[in-house]
Amino acid sequence: MPFLFTLITIALMVFALVDIIRRDDSQVRFLPKLVWLLLVVLLPLLGSALWFAIGREYPEGGIRLGRPARHRTAPASPVVSAPPVDTRSTEQQIADLDREIEEWRLRQEIEKRKQERGDSVSED
Repeated sequence: MPFLFTLITIALMVFALVDIIRRDDSQVRFLPKLVWLLLVVLLPLLGSALWFAIGREYPEGGIRLGRPARHRTAPASPVVSAPPVDTRSTEQQIADLDREIEEWRLRQEIEKRKQERGDSVSED
């Protein structure tokens, strides 16, 4: 059994060393490549585990394992729509606001005149 553990550790160390050497410097995180190499050589099991856990940069989608994809329908989730985006220019928005203010002012005046007529008719 110790022979198997040693064999696995050496295989992991060799795989980590090859991976470190083949990586571009921009794909190595937290430490320079030389430090990672020394860490893997001096502490094979721990260094290799740290390299694969935090030292290398994985692709955007993560590690791709060869598992077949399951074709299961996703549970229906409520559709969240993005907030509306106003495509009008600032001048158009100001003009629209001015028209809206004028409309509300006219409505208030119409309402005021209706109330005045109603008061004057009831006084007669």
